[in-house]
Amino acid sequence: MIQEYEPEATRRAASDTESSRASRGWWDRNADEYQNEHGAFLGDDRFVWGPEGLDEAEAGLLGPAAELKGRRVLEIGAGAAQCSRWLAAQGARPVALDLSHRQLQHALRIGTGAEPGGPVPGVSAQVELVEADAGALPFRDASFDLACSAYGAVPFVADPVRVMREVRRVLRPGGRWVFSVTHPIRWAFPDEPGPEGLSVGSSYFDRTPYVEQDGAGRAVYVEHHRTLGDRVRDVAAAGFRLVDLVEPEWPEWNYQEWGGWSPLRGNLIPGTAIFVCVAD
Repeated sequence: MIQEYEPEATRRAASDTESSRASRGWWDRNADEYQNEHGAFLGDDRFVWGPEGLDEAEAGLLGPAAELKGRRVLEIGAGAAQCSRWLAAQGARPVALDLSHRQLQHALRIGTGAEPGGPVPGVSAQVELVEADAGALPFRDASFDLACSAYGAVPFVADPVRVMREVRRVLRPGGRWVFSVTHPIRWAFPDEPGPEGLSVGSSYFDRTPYVEQDGAGRAVYVEHHRTLGDRVRDVAAAGFRLVDLVEPEWPEWNYQEWGGWSPLRGNLIPGTAIFVCVAD
């Protein structure tokens, strides 16, 4: 008989291999719950950059929507490929890549109406689905015009520069790489949406990964903290030029709580950081 354990939260080192294994397992186990809980907010074909609800249609961080037509776009950590479907609706040619097979099954479900228990085909409703690790992209050099990631992959890898160098490799010169992550200031505060989440509880400069582990000490969820300065240096080390850093303000219409995100916190501290980069 297998003993079930509640995951234990801790801060400890976690290698790239351990982080990747934990991420694949966590998203495969939790994809159904995640899509049930957040699917209505994310929509079926909406490109939203984070819990604040900033839409790409409004922000234009990948460039004017009218100029997306015909562009080959790689979405990394695509989940159920909601962002890629929005891109396809603009006439782009998106490829949705994710580490989790179960998340891609939800992409298939939304894109074709099929049940999420079957195999993931190569093409689904104008969006190519690819199951792969962001640190080893299965594409030729300079094969994409743009790349994007909305809370996908980057916060969950121990070696973000490796991922960004892979993105740089598959981008054509001058191509944009736009990605959003939890704002680094989050790690100084408790992950609570109410008043208890407004007092600093740990050092912003503590880069020790957040790990949830099972009873045998195996990581089942890993998230890595980088400061804003770290992220900027990662971008530069991979051969990108940072052209914008967007910290979305919490909009008046958004009343939802999502983990530690809430109107209360969102009106006081930033929850998301979006990095707009160009491949030199």
